[in-house]
Amino acid sequence: MNHDDLVTWSAKAAEWTRDYHKSLRDRPVRPKIAPGEFLAKIEAPVPEQPDPVDAIFDDFTQLVPDAMTHWQHPRFFAYFPGNAAPASMLAEQLANAMAAQAMLWQTAPAANEMEDLTIRWLRDGLGLPADFTGTIHDSATTATFSAVTTMRELALGHEGVTKGLANAPTLRIYASAQTHSSVDKAVRLSGIGQDNLVKVPTIPGHPTWSMDPNALDQLIRDDIAAGLKPAGVVLCVGGTSIGACDLIGECIAVAHAHGLTVHVDAAWAGSAMICEEFRPLWAGIEAADSIVFNPHKWLGAQFDCAVQFLRDPAPQIGAMGLRPDYLKTQGAEDIVNYNEWTLPLGRRFRALKLWFLLRAEGLTGLRTRIRNHVTWSHEAADAIAALKGFEITTPPILSLFSFRFENDAKTAELLDRVNRDGRIYLTQTNHNGSFVIRVQVGQFDCTRDDVMMIPTVLSELSHDL
Repeated sequence: MNHDDLVTWSAKAAEWTRDYHKSLRDRPVRPKIAPGEFLAKIEAPVPEQPDPVDAIFDDFTQLVPDAMTHWQHPRFFAYFPGNAAPASMLAEQLANAMAAQAMLWQTAPAANEMEDLTIRWLRDGLGLPADFTGTIHDSATTATFSAVTTMRELALGHEGVTKGLANAPTLRIYASAQTHSSVDKAVRLSGIGQDNLVKVPTIPGHPTWSMDPNALDQLIRDDIAAGLKPAGVVLCVGGTSIGACDLIGECIAVAHAHGLTVHVDAAWAGSAMICEEFRPLWAGIEAADSIVFNPHKWLGAQFDCAVQFLRDPAPQIGAMGLRPDYLKTQGAEDIVNYNEWTLPLGRRFRALKLWFLLRAEGLTGLRTRIRNHVTWSHEAADAIAALKGFEITTPPILSLFSFRFENDAKTAELLDRVNRDGRIYLTQTNHNGSFVIRVQVGQFDCTRDDVMMIPTVLSELSHDL
């Protein structure tokens, strides 16, 4: 296959993409397939001779789509969305065509400087202070790992990266039980250790299940008295399970009073902050030291694209950065190289899809989508609450809510029926010791009719349970 062939097959791929998206409502959201079934269809020795591209493309169209969970399906209400607006798809094609390794300014000047611009665009769009800067990671997990590693180094006087942790004091990180498992992974891989992640109780009866700032303060004091060394606090806005939001300003005040750095995980809910009316959910965010949100979840930027805002990047560069001679840009020692802000050296041209997306949709268009999703989520929750045997276990926080049907066993059976039926896709969580079903409205092209399919399907599939 050469570049002339690529012109022909790119056009065919674009046509297939259009038809695929048009057909999604007619497909089950999840494939009806057993583990290993797809592999059995493609199993073959490694090719010694080239196959015709038309044969490869035909095999793709015949075999792959029906073995995929369709994340762009307008009735995908599971997990969080993995949106991909058409403008973002186009940008990814162009970025892939250039195939740049954007690890340094000199290896991709436009990628580097466009990242600076799009970070500032997003900062302003979310209403954050002008002193925040930032970078684009692959996912929030990498951003949180970078933030927690930075907390470790600040607590150790930046000696952990040189001397190791063998003789270091026992460090402690504090987070709500509602934070994502990526926080657990970060404390494990940073060498702090799972046992030193302190899960802070939430406030009983709090409407967004916030971490208790008074409990946070007491736990920090208790650890200091026990000879342990507090290192940082991780807060959440829009927790994965039920959408929990900590009292950001109050919790930051406690952390800063003890000299601790604060990282805020707003991976999903951060996108909603382009709408000013939702910003009370992270009131006090201007005092945070680090914030992560994923434009690839709710804003329409194709995966992968996680943005971390930093009040001062210097501590993170000190923790994560490394500049051997072969990575220096001669005559420009003060240039920003974003690989020094994160774990991987290699970096994709992620800023291009943000630049395309924000220009093609505008904040106005993106706000309309998010506001619709929130409104439709509330309508769906009300409709489910009116069904016999159903209980809303957590009311909508933005566009995420949870419910159960009669008891745990029947709720689990209902979820299985829903996902085998295929018209919608839902997932589960555990809340207050009960098995509950999550609903998260946020797929880029969903309509009100798609969302209201949820109570319709639930009503039909629960009647004989």
